[in-house]
Amino acid sequence: MRTIARYAFTFFFISAGINHFVNPEFYLRIMPPYLPAHDALNAISGIAEVLIGLMIASPSTRRLGGWLAIALLIAVFPANIYLFMHQEIFPDVPPAAHLARLPLQAVFIAWAYWVAIAKERS
Repeated sequence: MRTIARYAFTFFFISAGINHFVNPEFYLRIMPPYLPAHDALNAISGIAEVLIGLMIASPSTRRLGGWLAIALLIAVFPANIYLFMHQEIFPDVPPAAHLARLPLQAVFIAWAYWVAIAKERS
């Protein structure tokens, strides 16, 4: 089960990273205005997500990749808060969907920990 979850996480992270370049407008719109260089931050986070996904796929870099995934998920959390506080960014999306993004971040952090860091039980 953990192997399947690991491949799913890898796919999710790599896909999300690629999406930063395919659909940058989404990410740029949810970045808080106090952050500098939105275009650069979008590109950096996209590249980081792809690399972290690849790291988690490889047993030799999996643990580090897991910690980096958790760090990145924490680092981008302010964008989720900003989106929730500014519903007008995507007015066609129900506020409940914006709210759901907040605890979902914890789910992704737990997922990263489980597939990349937590010890296998015998």
